[in-house]
Amino acid sequence: MQDQENKEVIDQQSSEAPGADAVAGADTQAEAPAAPFAVPGLEEQLSATEAKLAEMHDAFMRAKAEADNIRRRAQEDVSKAHKFAIESFAEAMVPVRDSLEMAVKVEAPTVESIKEGVEMTLKQLTAAFEKNRLVEVMPQPGDKLDPNKHQAVAVVPSEQEANTVVAVLQKGYMIADRLLRPAIVTAAAPK
Repeated sequence: MQDQENKEVIDQQSSEAPGADAVAGADTQAEAPAAPFAVPGLEEQLSATEAKLAEMHDAFMRAKAEADNIRRRAQEDVSKAHKFAIESFAEAMVPVRDSLEMAVKVEAPTVESIKEGVEMTLKQLTAAFEKNRLVEVMPQPGDKLDPNKHQAVAVVPSEQEANTVVAVLQKGYMIADRLLRPAIVTAAAPK
């Protein structure tokens, strides 16, 4: 837009220039005083352009500062999320630890009291897992082997269809939709 205004001013000056009206020699001398009037117009345009430049620079600096603030806040939020990501899980695990510590403090434990304490602690642990979306991966014998959730450590002869789970050696776990640990299984060999 500024270039267009400058071009109009230059076109206006060139039409008023002495070389443009060479045919009309008398008119050229009459228009000679018009050149000084064009200079104040250029100065006004320059000052207006400088004012617009200062305004745009200020707006740019404000936008840049705002973007820097947003970036810094986002980095702080990510840092806090990493730092406190396990806070919920830790809160759920504290009662499990308390129960285990209480079980160790019992002076004359009986087999029944130990079993009851372990069962109660296991219930607390299961509740903590469920609360934090830690889900068991426990395939049943005969289920199709899923390499995304199961790890076959052995292939054994079986009457089952090939590539199916024969036995589970260790449960697997998933957090939400992400595999934490695959289930360790034995798989049926091809017949």
